[in-house]
Parts: sequence; C-alpha cells; structure tokens
Amino acid sequence: MMEQSPKRSLPVSIEVGIPLVGAILLTLTLRTLYPLERVDTGVLDPAILAGLFLAAQWTYVNHSLVPAAATDRLLGGVLGIANTLTLLRGALYAVVAGFIVVPPEPPLVWVPAVAYGSGVVLDKLDGLIARSVGEETPLGARLDMAFDTFGFVAAPLVAVRWEFLPVWYLLLSAAKYVYRGGLAWRGQRDQPVYDLPESVIRRYLAGMQMVFLTIALVPVAPRRYVLAVAPFALAASLLVFARDYLVVTGRLSREVT
Repeated sequence: MMEQSPKRSLPVSIEVGIPLVGAILLTLTLRTLYPLERVDTGVLDPAILAGLFLAAQWTYVNHSLVPAAATDRLLGGVLGIANTLTLLRGALYAVVAGFIVVPPEPPLVWVPAVAYGSGVVLDKLDGLIARSVGEETPLGARLDMAFDTFGFVAAPLVAVRWEFLPVWYLLLSAAKYVYRGGLAWRGQRDQPVYDLPESVIRRYLAGMQMVFLTIALVPVAPRRYVLAVAPFALAASLLVFARDYLVVTGRLSREVT
C-alpha cells in the first residue's frame, strides 16, 4: 500500500527562508542575464516567474527532507552530490517555465531548449553518481520523480505557447495529475492502491520523452518532422500511465511491468 506522508518537523525559518532565498537568487541572476529592454515580458517577467517556480520546488524539497533529516545528518549529508544535481536540474526547469510568458523572439529563443536539455543530461548524471557512490535513497527517488514531472509540465507548456507543439500535447502535462487524482479518489473510497513496481519501459520512455521535448524546443528543429513524431511520443507516454494505473489498482498483474 502507499506510504503515509511523514509529520512535519522542520523549523519555520527553513520552511520559508530557503525557498525565499532561492527564489531571490535565481531571479536576480536571471535579471542580470536577460536583456530587459529586448524582452517582451507580457504578463510577468520571466526571471520573476522562474524564481517563483523555484520557490515552489524548494518548498516541496523541504517536505521531502523530513524523513531524511530524521537520520540526524547535516543537510549536505542528507542531500549528497546526486541530490544536489537533482536540485540544479529543478532550477534549470524553473528557468524553462519562466518562458511561458515570453514570445519566441531573439535573443533568448534558445534558452528553453538549452536549459531543458541540460536538465536532461543532469538527470542521467545524478542517477549515475547515485549508483556509483552508493547514494541511492528514497529521498533521491522522490525528488527525481518530482522534478521529472515538473519538467514534463514546463517544457510542453513553453513548446505549445510558442506553437512548436500542438495544444493537445499538454495531455502529457496533465497525465501525472490525472493519475494521482485517480489514486486519491480510490483512497477516499477506501479502495486498495498498491505500490508501483520498477519498470524498464517506464524509464526508457521517460528518457525518450525528454529527448523529444528538447528537440521540440530547438528553434531551428524541422517542425514537419517534430509534428509527425509528436502523436506517437505522446501516445506511448499516455499508454504507460494507463498501464501503471491498472497495475496499482490491482487490475493488471505487477509482473508485466
């Protein structure tokens, strides 16, 4: 069965202070890099929006740190090299998300593709490091999944906003939340929800999806071929979500994963 969330125990200074400091630092850094006079910010400045997204990420990290902090290790020991790289990946995805409010015009049109692609590289690197130095932990797996999900929201939103992908590709962004909503609905009705086993297919398709989204965000990518591949890339991911839902609800054998 699914694990219950741990009780909160972090001080308010950490709960609020760390996300706030992270948001301010990222916003100020991006503000010095983005040429304000040449960026049509539309509704909101992309640097500020990226900072807000980073604050939301780090608030989630604070909640995830509770079981790890119970080991009485210092913060650096709790996070480790691999999880620190995961946090950096989240910051890159926050930068991508900031471009939801920016039209695809020079000089920053390449930033989402570079930022998201760099995050994809870090995704592979943090897992490799975790396995190499023995840092594979439930905390790392939880953060990794959370940032994967965030990236699968941010990248499609920017790609659709910039008309690099059709609007129906946002089904990918909604899929995880529909999946979790279905599990929550079953929980409210006291219906069983089982643990989701590891899956080679799931990891492989997630990696392929990341590569496809990176290519889709590249300004010079041939749109004809990107749009031709898009239905197949989306369908594969949605089918895996549907399969996983059938597995965790007991309708499909766990051995097929």
